[in-house]
Amino acid sequence: MFIHFLLAMLPIIWLIIALSGLKMAGHVACPIALIITVIEALFLWKQKIIDVLTGGLEGFAMAIWPICLVIVAAVFTYNLVVHTKNMELIKKMLTSVSRDKRVLVLIIAWGFGGFMEGMAGFGTAVAIPAGILCGLGFEPIFAATVCLVANTTPVAFGSIGIPTVTAANVTGFSPHMTASYVVLQLAIMVILVPFLVVFITGKHEGAKGIGDYKEILFITLMSGLSFLVPQYLTAKFVGAELPAVIGSVCSMAVTIILAKVMLKGKASKFDVEIEDNDDTTMTVKDAFVAWSPFILVLLFLLLTSTLVPAIHDPLSAIKSNVPIYSGEGASPYTFTWVSTPGVLILIAAFIGGLIQGCPVGEIFVVLGKTVIQMFKTIITIMAVLATAKIMGYSGMTQSIADFIVRVTGSFYPLVAPLIGSIGTFVTGSSTSSSVLFSKLQASTGAELNINQIWLVACLLYTSDAADD
Repeated sequence: MFIHFLLAMLPIIWLIIALSGLKMAGHVACPIALIITVIEALFLWKQKIIDVLTGGLEGFAMAIWPICLVIVAAVFTYNLVVHTKNMELIKKMLTSVSRDKRVLVLIIAWGFGGFMEGMAGFGTAVAIPAGILCGLGFEPIFAATVCLVANTTPVAFGSIGIPTVTAANVTGFSPHMTASYVVLQLAIMVILVPFLVVFITGKHEGAKGIGDYKEILFITLMSGLSFLVPQYLTAKFVGAELPAVIGSVCSMAVTIILAKVMLKGKASKFDVEIEDNDDTTMTVKDAFVAWSPFILVLLFLLLTSTLVPAIHDPLSAIKSNVPIYSGEGASPYTFTWVSTPGVLILIAAFIGGLIQGCPVGEIFVVLGKTVIQMFKTIITIMAVLATAKIMGYSGMTQSIADFIVRVTGSFYPLVAPLIGSIGTFVTGSSTSSSVLFSKLQASTGAELNINQIWLVACLLYTSDAADD
């Protein structure tokens, strides 16, 4: 059994060596892992060549539609807002609330960072807030550090929930239930992380004790709670796409209101020195135009969710069931053509771009540049998904699960969290970790007769910190 386990692990072992040891790029290492998997499936697990090929093809299909579509659409939305210069207006709005650095990290690193993770992911949740903080006078290394810490919890719902949606698709579990379990497992950290970023900021600025924090402890607590509660309700009743987006929006709103009411512009030793030579007044219209692509994304995803069956049901019916995998237990792969996040985000981005005064030709140019920008990521995800599908269909994943269950027995739940950390550390992506190990977690849960969805959620929960 150990030899079978070792051989089944070979593609994953290769990824560990290639990505961590050899520092090989993902779009190079992952196709090689796919080749190793194909060879093993054919000659060691004795799977028919047609089944191997169609299994890999199904992985490619899932990678392109909906996963890569969502990723490209989300990053395109962000790129378009940057292109139209409206990201500068958004920055100005976020920094107009308070000069207190502790409040600013709650609004920008925690709230806006969570929003960017939920909308686009792929580093934007650290790069953009850190850039804003640097522009306000924060030290670059500190700004990056505090944004990385703040981004430890929303990763499972990054890029419109794609890691969690992917895990649910791979395992066949309910996205609502999977997302709800992820939020429950993240709950303590969602409360603690705002305190952590505030204390890190205070310490960096010379805070001497708890007395230096007393005026914002309640704001910090509410910043976490106002993220957690909407996040859970969204996961349970809407799905896996919007928990981080809605949670972060609510958190920013509550933090801003409380800061305005409780601090009332009071000066403190933690205030940042902001030189603002821009005397122009921002109107409500300016704010709406700047945020319009994000507002439309949120609106479209909510209107087409199960909360509005009159819209959701007819749009969800526009789909094609295509038989791809030819082996035993095959079922058609479903392409949902309209009611899928990637399509809705693209439509919202185009409309938002037009509202922001961007010509149609320029919008297409930004889209083209985004596809080129994300091309290596697309290759990586296609290879990883094909690898995971072939491993699952051939029995390689089951061989890994059987060995782990035999070795760890009823103690496996104690080991399970490490799987997500290792997977994300190796692949550099919570989504890729979901693809590689979600089926393994589910299979192991079935072997041990314990809650399979909870184990899959555990994989996503531990992927969060590792992704950063």
